Amino acid sequence: MERNFILSCESTVDVPYSYVSGREIPVLFYSYMVDGREYPDDMGRDPKALGRFYAHLQEGKLPTTSQLNVHDYEEFLGKLLQKGDVLHIAFGSGMTNSVNNAMQAAELLRQRFPERKLVVIDSLCSSSGYGLLVDGAADLRDAGRTMEETEQWVMANRQRVHHQFYSTDLKYFRRSGRMSGPAATVGAVLNICPIMRLNDKGKIIAYDKVRGRKNAIRTTVQTMLTHARDGADYHDKCWICHSNCPESAELTRQAVQAQFPHISGQIRICDIGTIIASHCGPGTVAVFFFGDERAPSE
Repeated sequence: MERNFILSCESTVDVPYSYVSGREIPVLFYSYMVDGREYPDDMGRDPKALGRFYAHLQEGKLPTTSQLNVHDYEEFLGKLLQKGDVLHIAFGSGMTNSVNNAMQAAELLRQRFPERKLVVIDSLCSSSGYGLLVDGAADLRDAGRTMEETEQWVMANRQRVHHQFYSTDLKYFRRSGRMSGPAATVGAVLNICPIMRLNDKGKIIAYDKVRGRKNAIRTTVQTMLTHARDGADYHDKCWICHSNCPESAELTRQAVQAQFPHISGQIRICDIGTIIASHCGPGTVAVFFFGDERAPSE
């Protein structure tokens, strides 16, 4: 199929590379560091990569991540511009400042490729919610929409992708300094699960806490019911991702499917990639769907 433009993204879409490449979406990869060694954000290309990553966490090692720099973007986008116009949807600025480097690279590239169109969009999304937004843009591209029409859709919907998630494992929050040792210990003893979301700026907001996975799933589904387009009649896509807790993800999928029987297609379950998991640790499950505009921090 001949495309009107090239749609590209970054590896933090947390969707298998096989799916993204199958949709002909070029990817710019992040990486993480452990003990001075760099590892790519693999997106499932190496079946052993995630196991190696979680082994590092089990050993108490804290991975570090960094922004993509201007040169990374200039090299990646420059190669794409040799082939055609480019719409690049970047990892949300609520998670990283990389998008600012993408904007700088775009200014340089427009001088090198004056005959091409290059648009960089801050997704304001993260993980498979970012992936869901990119997937929607790919649907429009494949339907023959122009780059301008697709850009307008992304801008109109980037704050309508809801990121609703919970965590059942607080150990890593303690190790990474995001929660005090005593608080994490009490939380673990009481089986506390923080309930979180992204706000309108794409930043993480912890707004509730419940006891136990069952209540966390119930709260997550109830929140989706409140915010999803058409409520219980929601008929758009819904994706779920998890960090090394497939059982929790599957239980969440079943609960969502039961409440929302008209969801478009299958509910896709993906692994949270190594970049996001470097900051949330294991035990996190997130649900992504289209709804009303995300609320600001309260």
